[in-house]
Amino acid sequence: MESSERLLREHGIKVTPQRLSIVSELSGRVHMSIDDLYQSIKKSFPSISLATVYKNINAMMDMNFIQEVKIPNQKSRFELNKEPHSHLFCQKCGKVEDIELELNTITTQAAQKSGYKIDEQSLIFSGICPKCAKN
Repeated sequence: MESSERLLREHGIKVTPQRLSIVSELSGRVHMSIDDLYQSIKKSFPSISLATVYKNINAMMDMNFIQEVKIPNQKSRFELNKEPHSHLFCQKCGKVEDIELELNTITTQAAQKSGYKIDEQSLIFSGICPKCAKN
């Protein structure tokens, strides 16, 4: 919890027990849906509401501390904000993983070809993970 508290303070976010729980959960298990996060936090805080979890997630997203991972035809997942990176999504088991790619090259190419001034990018590869492919 100490590192979670430090992370929140470093980002100028008020430290509350609920926010500490959210950060702790996302630190240990990245790419969680709101429902998964809520169910997990509810074990420590039985009286917490889903609305409180949403409110805190939204506040931390506004402060660029938490990032939403939008996967087509799936519920959004959330992770602590990191350096820009892409994601892999398994269509069978639903696992979401980070993958480090040279996004600057892709972004530059997209901007040059389209004329857009790109200020945000999200790249998700969808397929079957090695574990599911074996089964």
